[in-house]
Amino acid sequence: MAIKMNLQSIISVSQLNTYARSLLEGDENLRNVFVRGEISNFTANARSGHLYMSLKDANASIKAVMFAGNASKLKFRIENGMSVIVRGRVSLYERDGAFQLYIDDIQPEGIGSLAIAFEQLKEKLSKEGIFDSDRKKQIPPMPKRIGVISSPNGAAVQDVLNVISRRFPLAEIIFAGVPVQGDGAGEIIARAVVDFNYLNCADVIIIARGGGSAEDLWEFNNENLARAIYNSEIPVISGVGHETDFTICDFAADLRAPTPSAAAELAVPDMYDLVAYINLLNDKISKAVSSKILLEEMRLDKLADSGFLKKPADYIDECNKKLSDLDKSLNNAVKDIFERKYNQAAILVSKLDALSPLKILSRGFSVVKSNNSVVSSVNQLRIGEPIELKLTDGTANAVITQIEDQVN
Repeated sequence: MAIKMNLQSIISVSQLNTYARSLLEGDENLRNVFVRGEISNFTANARSGHLYMSLKDANASIKAVMFAGNASKLKFRIENGMSVIVRGRVSLYERDGAFQLYIDDIQPEGIGSLAIAFEQLKEKLSKEGIFDSDRKKQIPPMPKRIGVISSPNGAAVQDVLNVISRRFPLAEIIFAGVPVQGDGAGEIIARAVVDFNYLNCADVIIIARGGGSAEDLWEFNNENLARAIYNSEIPVISGVGHETDFTICDFAADLRAPTPSAAAELAVPDMYDLVAYINLLNDKISKAVSSKILLEEMRLDKLADSGFLKKPADYIDECNKKLSDLDKSLNNAVKDIFERKYNQAAILVSKLDALSPLKILSRGFSVVKSNNSVVSSVNQLRIGEPIELKLTDGTANAVITQIEDQVN
């Protein structure tokens, strides 16, 4: 059966998508919807800043987009598998005919976005070693200049100034007034830390703020602030919030104090404790000096009672006698050594003389040489061979006429 078409009723794909879009956007119920789902297929366009994802549950999924303007306001990082509640509007992307959700805001389900952002940043910086204890710097025991970064209008700075002036009034306070909450405050605080290092105008830095909600303290979870503290050559004490409050600033700092007042106490010594310590040292030094003087006095008294000081001539005579005795003993010792060595030498000369060939010759013996070699055996001689006889008073030449081997 043929279908009759009215050419006036035929529309283009663009017209169809536009019409569908107008229907969706014209529905009041779809202009501001809250949707619960799990994030999947998440991608972020690095150039535009737009975020693309799908929201799904057990039975269905929908494509979604969050434009850069709204994405920049997120306090945490989007991750696949995260359960969220999103607020936005439903429409149709005409070019692709894609039914999708345009997201204005995202909140993690079951936990606040600030809490998730805090844990995400904490994990990231911890992996980089920003919080490692082995890189934290020691707080100087008696700083001359103390840098204070805080709000000029808050109670925290007054607490810090009061504690320092009471405990250690010798210290010079260099104050940097900054906002401590609201967008951009974290960047300004980080800049103050960098400036203190650039100017090298403090021995220790205190970052102070009174207590407040997580939102009030949020700027102290700024990543650039944590890195500025990490890179600071000047030790940093974090005195942010109350004892139960923890911020990224606390973890990055070289020392965390539970309150601004406690930060000031940790930054400087107590003047009264120093005075007490100096008095204690003074007492120890006085006692040590008195003891040394008494000891030396006793030594002087002993020397005064010695014979040397009372009768120096007798002492000198006694020393001369000792020297004379030592000289006599030394001469006798040298004489004994010389006589002993002389006798030993005479004995050795006598033994050497007894072994002399000339001594043997004087007893009627002679030395026979043939070809300038001493003859010790008849086997070295030949009949008719000339020989030389060495006697005690000269030499004689002879010829071998007969050889007898007595051994055989």
